[in-house]
Amino acid sequence: MLPVVGVTILLTANVPPLYEFSSNWMHERKISSVEYQREHGAWQILELPEDRRVNAIHAALLPTGKVLLIAGSGNARDQFEAGTFRTLLFDPATNGTEVVHTPVDLFCAGHAFLPDGNLLVAGGTQRYEVLEEDVERAGGTMLVKNEAPDGKPRTFVKGTVFVAPDGRRYTAGHDFVVPPATKTVEPIEPGDPDYDPALAHGGNPPERVTVTASETAIWVDAAGFGDEYVVDKQTQYRVDALVGAEAENIYGMTMADAITMDKQDYQGLEQAYEFNPWTERYERVADMAEKRWYPTLTALPDGRVLTVSGLDGSGKILDGSQNEIYDPATKSWTLRPDLKRYFPTYPSLFQTAKNNVLFYSGSNAGYGPQEAGREPGFWNLRDNSFTPVAGLRDTDQTETSMSAWIGPVQDQKIMVVGGGGVGESALSTERIDIIDLDSAAPRFTPGPDLPEGTRYPNLVQLPDDTTLITNGSRDYRGRSDSDNHTARLYHPDSNTLSVAADPRIGRNYHSAALLLPDGRVLTVGSDPLFRDAKNSITGTFEQRLELYSPPYLFRGDRPEIGTVPQEVKRGQKFTVASPDAARIDKIRLIRPGAATHMLNNEQRSVAVEFTATAGGLNLTVPRKAGILLSGPYLMFAVDTDGIPSVGVPIMVS
Repeated sequence: MLPVVGVTILLTANVPPLYEFSSNWMHERKISSVEYQREHGAWQILELPEDRRVNAIHAALLPTGKVLLIAGSGNARDQFEAGTFRTLLFDPATNGTEVVHTPVDLFCAGHAFLPDGNLLVAGGTQRYEVLEEDVERAGGTMLVKNEAPDGKPRTFVKGTVFVAPDGRRYTAGHDFVVPPATKTVEPIEPGDPDYDPALAHGGNPPERVTVTASETAIWVDAAGFGDEYVVDKQTQYRVDALVGAEAENIYGMTMADAITMDKQDYQGLEQAYEFNPWTERYERVADMAEKRWYPTLTALPDGRVLTVSGLDGSGKILDGSQNEIYDPATKSWTLRPDLKRYFPTYPSLFQTAKNNVLFYSGSNAGYGPQEAGREPGFWNLRDNSFTPVAGLRDTDQTETSMSAWIGPVQDQKIMVVGGGGVGESALSTERIDIIDLDSAAPRFTPGPDLPEGTRYPNLVQLPDDTTLITNGSRDYRGRSDSDNHTARLYHPDSNTLSVAADPRIGRNYHSAALLLPDGRVLTVGSDPLFRDAKNSITGTFEQRLELYSPPYLFRGDRPEIGTVPQEVKRGQKFTVASPDAARIDKIRLIRPGAATHMLNNEQRSVAVEFTATAGGLNLTVPRKAGILLSGPYLMFAVDTDGIPSVGVPIMVS
């Protein structure tokens, strides 16, 4: 009997692994079946060669069909300190890659497409944060003043030393430029208390000369350690490198409590670049007036770009008086103090159908107090007025939510999906709320909720007017193994969700998703704090790519369209040949995405009017600039079964 007992024990011991193997095999067989994929779609993991893997903080689909993956330092302090900044070009048609020279740390920059198809990338990281318990050297903001009105701007390098009257030394944390002082000359007319006829010459009145010192704010660190370098009163500093008149005219100044041992936040950059998709290189343009980390860039109907929010060069959130506009015609920036409006960092701002009117959905990604700038509403750029809207649920959980247009932008409907509490809160919401911007009294109304609380969701508009909702976690940065591993498709015609195939890779903070020209969706990134449920193993950045093929790619032959003009104007009529004209149900122009931190206000789907003929399609491009922004698009023809053609690139001017 002993051998029989032994066999019984052996079989019992192997039941769990056998069962697990069987269950996994059955699951794989199910999700690989044509029937399943026709209803739910399918995911595919792609691992790039080791030397081509990057921490994809930003992702943008270029007009060439390639994807720009920007890491910068990739949220890795050692890479930042080594000056190792990375950008990768990924070609989804071939899975080929190319490393692109990255001039500065574009980690946590902002971006928007320009009318010529270039991608404007502005801001980034000047300095990484230092938590209060790790601060060893006092630091803070110093104003460098120049009282000399003559001469050119003076450039100083990182490490420039400032010396206090008591000998304490502080060093500049970055390169900086000090412009000359401004000088104004005005005549002194009779009757003015300062008028002196003896100073008049040749019939000309005497003159009053006023010199106003320039001020440049910089970050400085103490040269030594500890509290003795804290500054508790207004102090003037000499610049150690200067002598003579320059030493008299150029000096540093700090206010009381400017230099402390407090936490030192991330700091922004002022640099801006246009990434040229055809040369595949960054091209330097004028610097922003303000340094920014976590800014939002919003394309406007006239082709310019509005830039708001961010942490400045001292790690403080901008108060809204520094909003500025980039003009691609002059490649320069203009400060707009008349457009003062405060937002938390990475606010979701959408250009509405009305010129000069933006909609702020309330979604944001990070910095700023709970009680300020989080209420959604309409921002009128003509008079700087702001009209709040009501109805949004879980208003304390708009941080780490994502917002997107629903269906064609002509419908003027926006959804707010998921989100969580401010900072490292464990709160998360399953909310999907929807607003019709064109209604008589716009307000949010509840949509179908997600199955679980979801921070960091990614939303991608698809050619068939559905929206893919994927990625996200229930807790802050995926703590406690809380990645959701679920996806849903939102159907605007029925205001319902359907189940999409489950992604295999969990993604939370620093993840992004983009629609590709072939109709698939690319997902990248994820930056968890931990890798295990007990939060005991430090997380690692997810460098694998995952591609989602929606159900429409498993439902039959795709419609075909012929040659599309390289460029069309708003309101233009044109014809495209198609052997499938009779089965075409809709034409969509979809603006390529440029995503980061649950922010992708670039993507929008535009319905195009058309009539079918025996051999093609007669199309009329929408005329309204607020609907159809200038720049790059993909044109999709979608048949009566919801199957899209391959997207064809087209520029709108």
